Amino acid sequence: MDKKLLSLLVCPVSKAPLEYHEDRRELWCKASGLAYPVRDGIPVMLESEARQLTADEKLDKSN
Repeated sequence: MDKKLLSLLVCPVSKAPLEYHEDRRELWCKASGLAYPVRDGIPVMLESEARQLTADEKLDKSN
């Protein structure tokens, strides 16, 4: 994911910054607890397409 694009994107629910997790191809928002999919390099920033982060994922400090 392009770092410049990532710096411009925010969670549509919380307006908080997002973290890209390449292994899962998702953008994570720890503030809202949602993970947005990235399909074919395009972030799908719809709440209806997001999944809930698990408790362990919310605590993940890898990014």
